[in-house]
Amino acid sequence: MHTTYEPAPPPPPVPLPGVARAMVAGFRRVRAHPVLNPTAFEESWRERAGHAVDPDHRPHLVAALDWLGQAQDATGQGGIARGYSLGWNPFFGSRAWQPADPGATGDIIPVLYVAARHLHRPELAERAEQAARWELELQLPSGAVRRGVVGERTASATFTTGRVLLAWLAAFGETGAGIFAGAARRAAWFLLATLGEDGVWCQGVSPEAPRPTALCNARTAWALAEAGRRLRAPEFSAAAAKAFRAVARRQHDDGWLPDCCFTDPLRPLLHSVAAAIGGLLEGGRVLGDAGLIARATSAAARVARAVDPAGRVPGRLAIGWRPAASWDSLAGVAQMANIWLRLHEITRDRQWLEPVDVVLRFLKSTQNRTTQDPGVRGGLKASFPVGAGNDSYQVLSSATAGFAESLIRDERRRAGISPLAVRGAA
Repeated sequence: MHTTYEPAPPPPPVPLPGVARAMVAGFRRVRAHPVLNPTAFEESWRERAGHAVDPDHRPHLVAALDWLGQAQDATGQGGIARGYSLGWNPFFGSRAWQPADPGATGDIIPVLYVAARHLHRPELAERAEQAARWELELQLPSGAVRRGVVGERTASATFTTGRVLLAWLAAFGETGAGIFAGAARRAAWFLLATLGEDGVWCQGVSPEAPRPTALCNARTAWALAEAGRRLRAPEFSAAAAKAFRAVARRQHDDGWLPDCCFTDPLRPLLHSVAAAIGGLLEGGRVLGDAGLIARATSAAARVARAVDPAGRVPGRLAIGWRPAASWDSLAGVAQMANIWLRLHEITRDRQWLEPVDVVLRFLKSTQNRTTQDPGVRGGLKASFPVGAGNDSYQVLSSATAGFAESLIRDERRRAGISPLAVRGAA
């Protein structure tokens, strides 16, 4: 007798849209591989030996400012490109200059004003004003500034609004134009209106953030405090103080800052940590709160201890200040250099200069000043190595601006010239 077997039922059909998405994702990964992108491949190879370092800051500074000018010209709008993709970028769908970014442009405007005075180059101030006027076009009726690069989305963003608020205050301080004061006041009212009773901003938070990033918004609180001082609006200062109290409640005894990163609250990016430290430091200065300055000092000292002999700092720092990445966030390193220099300016304590020389030398060694590619020449890459997991194979405008600011600040220190005006302050 023969046994009859029923044929197995065919597998359910795979939805074609899912297959298509997987194929597109795979194609994009292959297309973005550095081997298929000569500029990315060349830079990843050349940076192994490091780029030429000049003991004088000026050649590096001029190259960085020239790159920022290219980044502004590339958009044709007045805003400044978020960055430059060395290889084909799957998010932007291209290799080349990225779209203008409101937040990055906000970071750069005060630096251009400072550089214009430091180098006696008025055209840099003209660029700054052009960018500040471009930002006016992006302000929403609520007073907020939209998040993301232009063309991406129109939702309001607390952190971006704080960055642009500091830029408008700088533009108002430089030009006296009421249009910038008005925009700054509307932005500050948005921040005041959306601040929770607990001092935490929950509206306008990045959708990628796993929970409200209260400590990252220490920088936003600084912007609100600056608005209170510059616009003679004590209600803004009071709201900033409330936000800082929320930060103080969360900061650990050893200075570590949880929930200050949009991507990983338990292993924050160094540039997010630096944003929080800088916000505490400058907010404490504006509000005359020595406790906030002490909190910033505690955290800055722990990051200084993480600097290795080559000037490198881990790109992420976990609880207890444990290194949580094998690569460097160059934007974060540049921000920390500025913070240590600011602490030296405030305290006159030379301990804050100990990490500065070695860190600036490291940053200089990552700057390519000889390539013929204008999107790479003079800019600062997001990460070292360039192919690391954070914004891989990209040169970033905010990182380049932070690098330029740190060089100016240290150049003035070396020459015995009075310190820079603080970004966003008159």
